[in-house]
Amino acid sequence: MRSIKIGTRNSPLALWQAREVARNLQNKNYKTDITPILSTGDKNLTQPLYTLGITGIFTKDLDIALLNNEIDIAVHSLKDIPTELPENIEIIAVLERDYPEDVLVRKLSSQTLEIKDLKIATSSLRRRAFWLQNYPGTEFCDIRGNVQTRLNKLEEQDFDGTLFSLAAIKRMNLDVPYEQLPMMISAPAQGVVAICARKNDPELKEIFTDINHAQTQICIEIERSFLNALEGGCTAPIGAFAEINAENEVRFIGRLCSLDGENCIETDEIFDWNPAENFGQKLAQKILENGGREIMSEIKNSH
Repeated sequence: MRSIKIGTRNSPLALWQAREVARNLQNKNYKTDITPILSTGDKNLTQPLYTLGITGIFTKDLDIALLNNEIDIAVHSLKDIPTELPENIEIIAVLERDYPEDVLVRKLSSQTLEIKDLKIATSSLRRRAFWLQNYPGTEFCDIRGNVQTRLNKLEEQDFDGTLFSLAAIKRMNLDVPYEQLPMMISAPAQGVVAICARKNDPELKEIFTDINHAQTQICIEIERSFLNALEGGCTAPIGAFAEINAENEVRFIGRLCSLDGENCIETDEIFDWNPAENFGQKLAQKILENGGREIMSEIKNSH
């Protein structure tokens, strides 16, 4: 029985994800070997991601290792994977989504401030725009680094709070107080661990058939197709979240915002899922026809 070489970024959260995939493989009696790889996104922690102009900044180095046969699979946070994958790479499985939400973590000295008065550290265009939609005039600063690095910066630097995906806090078992943010819509595929492999390795695909979580896969395919149809290769404040309510019933919430949060178009729909239909694309089309095209061209012109 083959030993499976798992490639991952070397942050604590990424290593947790790789170990989770390894555990699933070991349950099926496969041997595993975890290979940490430093990604471009982890090397440059000074610039905000949206200014680096590289797609797949956290996935590119793992893609190269995969194509060079240095690893058998690459494990990623799915929200980091571009919607257009390199030619010979595919997503062969996803684990069950656990915590898709964004949460607010405050500095200890900022616990008594009103939420609208907080200075927020985030480098995410989506988080900034969605926050501004509710709290116009908020002051932001950039922040990069893994979860632990950002928590340290929170206490040391001049801002009041920062935003995390709840999955990061839960998976790392961190004892930090956080606040739910109902006004946020998570990034497409947030909270999902994905496994990528070379297309010419059908044996691996077969191994992961039982590990893949089918309901999560349906949801993230809708979210990623929505993102792909809206983006057109441009980074924009886009949120998307699909969940299966009943046997075949999907609820989808999607949002596109201008960078200043003033102009937001949202969709919230329930429909019966049919594999033959590209729901993500259809829902994106509705947003584009409803003023989304103007928002996207404004965002493209601002880059």
